[in-house]
Amino acid sequence: MTTTARACRPARGATVWLTGLPSAGKTTIARHLGERLKAEGHRVEVLDGDEIRRFLSAGLGFSREDRNTNVQRIGLVSEVLARNGVLSVVPVIAPYADSRDAVRKRHEASGTPYIEVHVATPVEVCSERDVKGLYARQTAGELSGLTGIDDPYETPVDAALVLETQSQTPQESADAVYAVLAERGIV
Repeated sequence: MTTTARACRPARGATVWLTGLPSAGKTTIARHLGERLKAEGHRVEVLDGDEIRRFLSAGLGFSREDRNTNVQRIGLVSEVLARNGVLSVVPVIAPYADSRDAVRKRHEASGTPYIEVHVATPVEVCSERDVKGLYARQTAGELSGLTGIDDPYETPVDAALVLETQSQTPQESADAVYAVLAERGIV
C-alpha cells in the first residue's frame, strides 16, 4: 500500500547544490546521496560539474565570465529537472556568490526548492586529496587559475548546510544532506 501511495503522489523535485573547492568531496557525496534517493524510489539526476563542462559547456574557459556562463547553464538544467519532479544533485565548484545567487533566484522565481550545501573542506585537505592532480599541476607551474589557490572562491554566507568533510565520512556527509531534505519535506 505504501508503494501505491508513493506512485500516486506527484514527485517533488528540488535542487541540491553542492559547492566547494576542487577535491572537497562534492561528487563523492552527491553519488552517495543519489544512490540512497534512487534506492528509495525517487527520480534523481546527478549533474556532475566535470561532465557538464565536457558536454553542455564545451568550449568555455575558466575566466570569470565563462565560469558564470557554466554555472548558469547548470542552474537552468537543474531548475527545469527539479521543477518537473526530479531531485537534481549538483556537485560543482561554482566559485562566485553572484552566480550561485542567480541560480537561487531562478529557483525562487519558479517556486522550486533549492538547497545550497557548502562542502567546506580546507584547501590543505583538498590539496592532499588532489583527486584530479590539479593542485600538483598548479604547484609545478603547469596550471593557473585554480580555485582557492590563485583564483577566488567566495564562501557561501547562507548555505542550508555546511559540511566539514575532513571530520566525517562521505556517507555521513550524504546523510546530513538527506536530513535537510527530510526536514524540508522533500523526501
